Amino acid sequence: MTLDFHTNKKASKKSPSSPRIVSGTKVIINGAAKEIGRAAVVAVTKARGMEVAGAIDSYLVGEDIGKVCDMEEALEIPIINDLTMVLGSISQSKASAVVVDFTDPSTVYDNVKQATAFGMKSVVYVPRLKVETVSALSAFCEKASMGCIVAPTLSIGSILLQQAAISASFHYNNVEIVESRPAPALDFPSQDAIIQIANNITNLGQMYNREDISTDIPARGQVVGEDGVRVHSMVLPGLPSSTTVYFSRPGEVYTLKHDITDVQSLMPGLLLAIRRVVRLKNLVYGLEKLL
Repeated sequence: MTLDFHTNKKASKKSPSSPRIVSGTKVIINGAAKEIGRAAVVAVTKARGMEVAGAIDSYLVGEDIGKVCDMEEALEIPIINDLTMVLGSISQSKASAVVVDFTDPSTVYDNVKQATAFGMKSVVYVPRLKVETVSALSAFCEKASMGCIVAPTLSIGSILLQQAAISASFHYNNVEIVESRPAPALDFPSQDAIIQIANNITNLGQMYNREDISTDIPARGQVVGEDGVRVHSMVLPGLPSSTTVYFSRPGEVYTLKHDITDVQSLMPGLLLAIRRVVRLKNLVYGLEKLL
């Protein structure tokens, strides 16, 4: 639970003109020039109880991150391509700080280590992060007693679909996942399809799609795991990033669908992670554990 949303109504009546004093969390965005990084800068700036304190990227170095994000006013925070310099400067304020990492799987471990060295928590949203990296980060954070959230998805809607799919899997013997993306990706089937859904409905004592579980016809999709779950991936310009899960049995089809049309949809999940990570002393994998 956070206290950022609570105000003292009696105090506000006595001094209505007094400014609200907030002990805010300083947020450093690593990967700030990316589309999701720019959305994060705007979301954090508008959120209560936190503020953007640093912007890191190798692109648009020296530019004010507020102007890069097309905000009405400059934030007077230049984009800097030096994580250590930014962390060192912010650590001198002794304020609570969180580093949000949108970078690359190859740099995540070192980035979290640097943040920890300066006493800062981390929120990591980096696709294609290897299991070995997450395990190493978990061991490191446990030893350092430092909070970190690694989120395969920041979409609350995607998590709700995942939870609904788990519930449905106990009642249906046939299931297939269809995902679509507007542009080619390096990881088909995607993390949303495999990690968030397929892996969560396997090893539950079910065997799906028994009628053609052994077929190797490519058009039937890729079998994920040993329980017969099939995943189909489409790439069509103009389509939203979408995940649909079909459950069926004779005479009935149960469909779950989630579309992402804008990166803004990830911001509520990001803000939730920032607020929760400041209280953690270990690594938490998956935003669903915070809901």
